[in-house]
Amino acid sequence: MARLPAYSPHAVAEHTFARLMTFPNVVITGHQGFFTHEALTAIAETTIGNLTSFEMTGEALHALQS
Repeated sequence: MARLPAYSPHAVAEHTFARLMTFPNVVITGHQGFFTHEALTAIAETTIGNLTSFEMTGEALHALQS
């Protein structure tokens, strides 16, 4: 089963989206869950923490692994 790129184990298969888009009363929109006060605060705090740590130690708190 083909899946759309997503970070959720509950991603909807492409054929399901294709079928839904054939209906005139269906609108498909992007997920906006990151755009809450709590989420934006957490993003800002994590970013500041990473920058501060990098400035002081040369390593970020949440460094990406390659």
